[in-house]
Amino acid sequence: MRKENGTFTTYFVLEGFSDVPEVECFLFVSFSSIYLLTLLGNSALVTTIHMDVGLSSAPMFMFLSHLSFLDMCYTTVTFPKMLLTLLLGDRTISYSGCFLQLFFFISFGQSESFLLAVMAYDRYVAICSPLHYMDLVTKRVCAYLTLLSWFSGFINSALHTGLATRLTFCSSNHIDRFFCDITPLLRISCVSTLLNEIVIYVAGVFVVLTPFLSILISYVYIIGTILRIPSSTGRHKTFSTCSSHLTVVCMFYCTVLLMYMRPAAYSQDHDKIFALLYTFITPLLNPFIYGLRSKEVKLAFKKTFKKKYNR
Repeated sequence: MRKENGTFTTYFVLEGFSDVPEVECFLFVSFSSIYLLTLLGNSALVTTIHMDVGLSSAPMFMFLSHLSFLDMCYTTVTFPKMLLTLLLGDRTISYSGCFLQLFFFISFGQSESFLLAVMAYDRYVAICSPLHYMDLVTKRVCAYLTLLSWFSGFINSALHTGLATRLTFCSSNHIDRFFCDITPLLRISCVSTLLNEIVIYVAGVFVVLTPFLSILISYVYIIGTILRIPSSTGRHKTFSTCSSHLTVVCMFYCTVLLMYMRPAAYSQDHDKIFALLYTFITPLLNPFIYGLRSKEVKLAFKKTFKKKYNR
């Protein structure tokens, strides 16, 4: 625990969005719908992939199932507490609960960052070196890359959360967000946060910018290969295999860069909106993007649905 003017800070207060009952009721219904759609969409995608032999054996869809599972975990870290706050009006969160939420929020977010880079590598090999795909993207390689994505996220989160627990909160215990995040915690600390800020930017280079640059480089080669395909039909067919991933990458990294890779003094009034987009836009739209743009997923979903319906 950290001392607050001679007393122990045992809880934080999440400011949320509004304290007007009518607005809170509207937000509760809206966010409940978003959360349920996110869980249903991603769980349907995971189930479809694992029940279809063809999809479950393909590295791209194996990575996709992990991405969908990550999205479900990611939203579950923040949404249930936010919904309880809107329903019951209790905005408090315990000290340990806050840092536990912070740890898993960063973990799942950073793991997704690495996993998107892994998926870009898979598309790069499939399009640029198709003859060597089976040799380069083996089941063992897929398992190692997936494990590395999860492990890197947890290690990075442990670093940020560990440093945050060393802070003292004596001016306020009100967090200007609907969940415990690293930047609002730094703002209410009454001791120097220079070390935390340095680590955020340095770690951001490795866990955000490095995967992002890897994805950009992969797509430079991918686009170059696609442009060399003589027929327009062939170019369109090849690009369609990575368009869904590219869409998800753009949504994810745009919101991440808006949230964290900018000066803390800029656009603080819009932080709640950025945080809301960051926590729900990709998890919500991911299954619909892949489901609507992937013929394999749509066919597998129809087969799975027919089997359950015929029973």
